[in-house]
This record gives sequence, structure tokens and C-alpha cells, in this order.
Amino acid sequence: MSTYDTGKTLSEELNPGMEAALEARYGDLLPGMAEGVVDFAYGRQYARPGLPLRDRYIATIAALTALGGQTAPQLRVNIAGGRKAGLSRTEIAETIWQMSLYGGFPAAINGLNVALEVFEMEDE
Repeated sequence: MSTYDTGKTLSEELNPGMEAALEARYGDLLPGMAEGVVDFAYGRQYARPGLPLRDRYIATIAALTALGGQTAPQLRVNIAGGRKAGLSRTEIAETIWQMSLYGGFPAAINGLNVALEVFEMEDE
């Protein structure tokens, strides 16, 4: 199985429709970009052995939180993916709050607000 096929399976499991949404938004401007994201991010990174998927999501959520509020859309997608990978709400909140030491309180609070949005959508 190719890394693209592996990535496609994983991305559809964790973020259904993501590749199609990226293609619809950016395909005319950047042909192949959506396929490249699926291949690289999901097929070559998230699917790698050596670190459980849930732990990869902890690292991703931490990094996106520390980078600050401009990453809210990506953080939203990755919190939802982390939930599907088995992270609890508490684990996500603690990961985000830990980043208050590195990205600052505003970044952590923005991250917590994104998490609350994801959790509210789960509850609907």
C-alpha cells in the first residue's frame, strides 16, 4: 500500500472529507496540494510506527497551541482528530494548558476556547 493510500484511509477515519475540502478550496490554485497533505501528513507522519497516534495528537495539539491563535482552524481539526484517536477532554485540556508555559496565557486560553467549541459540537 502506498503512503498516499495509507494516508487516505487514516485521514478519512480521523477527518472525513478533509482532502475533498482542501481540493475544493485550493485545487485550482495549487493542483495536487490536497493529495500532498494526505500523503505527507497522514501517510508519512501520523501513520509512522514508533509513537502511538494519540501521542502524535498530543504533540500536534501542543505545538498548534503554542503557535498561537492564528492556528485555531488547524487546532480545531486536530482536537477532533485527537478525540477520535482516544484522547479524553481532560488530556486535551491539560495539553493545552501546559502550553501556557511556552506559548503564553493568551495562546493557552485561545486553545482552550477552541477545545470548548469542539466539545460543544460533540455534545450536539
